[in-house]
Formats: sequence, structure tokens, C-alpha cells
Amino acid sequence: MGAAPLLFWTAVWALAARAVGQELLIPAPSSVLEHLAAIVRDESFFAVIGTSFLRIICGFATGCLTGVVLAALCSLSKVLKAVFSPAVDMISSVPVTSFIILVMLWLRYSLVPVFISALLVMPVIFGNVMTGISQTDPLLIETAKIYRIGPWKALTELYIPSVLPYFYSGAVTGIGLAWKSGIAAEVLALPKNAIGSDMYYSKLYLETADLFAWTIIVAVFSLALSRLLSFFVKKTAPKAQKAADPKEDCHEA
Repeated sequence: MGAAPLLFWTAVWALAARAVGQELLIPAPSSVLEHLAAIVRDESFFAVIGTSFLRIICGFATGCLTGVVLAALCSLSKVLKAVFSPAVDMISSVPVTSFIILVMLWLRYSLVPVFISALLVMPVIFGNVMTGISQTDPLLIETAKIYRIGPWKALTELYIPSVLPYFYSGAVTGIGLAWKSGIAAEVLALPKNAIGSDMYYSKLYLETADLFAWTIIVAVFSLALSRLLSFFVKKTAPKAQKAADPKEDCHEA
């Protein structure tokens, strides 16, 4: 059943290529597969993939960390929330291209994809963590106060387990955003050893089959990262859910 949609859209693609009859506009699937094989066999392929992957993962991790810290601070201070919330909303609403062009004025081109990936991930994590904090059971918070549970124990056994499911959800969404925005930043910044740079040069030299092949590679890696993170979440979420009920610990204290 899973292969049927793929076969269907491949057939649509093949028919469209035959109808247009211009390799420059829509190359045939067989031609794209040939170019894809040539790209993978190229000695620079793994350097390009590895460098882009490293940039995007660094940006993703930075965005997650920044979003968590900022959400924690805003949950503790209404002043900070009033200051930072509009900025986070603005980041979410402004087109990513605008940020890429601005950041290219400030940073080395090799760092632009890292910064942009972090910038796009941060609002997602911030919003989800803020929601998780606000959804923490008030009865458990009150119980922790009554039994004088220490700040560290309240954090690790009450707030973190409550926030984790929301953080995981944001991370699964964020990894896709990081990959897409990071590649877009590479297309404009053109750093060395980058998927986005090779995509740009494929377009520049009218190598449409190569552009299709790189697009397939980007889609496969983005999907693989999302699936891998989702698998990790499914394995760890039950543990987080189990830890989210600290009533017994409160009574034991």
C-alpha cells in the first residue's frame, strides 16, 4: 500500500515529462535516476551531505536550546514575556528569505544556514514549551508547595515531565523546518560543500535533472530525520508520561 502512491506520482511525472517533451523543463524519471546515481557516486557527495547535515543539526540544537531557555525565563517573568513574545511572533511571521538576506550581511556565509535553522526552530520550541509549562497540573504544583518539595525536585519531577511531550512535538516539527530553512539559506549564501549550493549551480547551468536529483535527496533526508526523531519520541514518551505523575513522590516527601 505504501508503494502505490509513489508509483502513481512517478507515473504522473513520466506522463508530464512526455507531454512537455523538454528535458530542460521536466526531465523524465529515468534521466533523474541516472543523474542521482552519478551524484551519489561522486567523491564529493558525502562531504557535501555531511557538511550540510552538520550545519542543520547544529542550528536545530541551538534553536531547541534557545527556545527552552527563553520559554523558561518568560514563564518566570511577565516582563520578559511581554518583551520577548512579540519578537518570537515576528520571527514566525516574517518570510525566511528576508532573514537570510539580512544574516548574510552579518555572518560568514558558512554560518548563515546554522543561524537560520536555529531562528526557525526557536519559535516552535518556545511556543510548545510555554504551553507545556502552562498545562502543568495546578493541583500537583500546590501539592509540591504543601509538602515543601525543593526547586530542583519540582523541576525534574514535575515541570520537565509535563513539558517533555510538548517539547517532543515541537522538535519533530522543528527538524523539518530546520532542514528546509537550512537548505534555503545555502541556496542564497552559497557556502562551500553544501546541498543548497549544488542545487543553485544546477539551476544556474540549466542542469534540471541534477536539480530534480538534489531535490529528491533533500526530501529523503528530511523525511528520514523526521521519522528517526519520531521513532525516538515514541520510545521515550511513555517514560516521560510515567514520570509526569509525581503524586507518590510528593506524598513520600
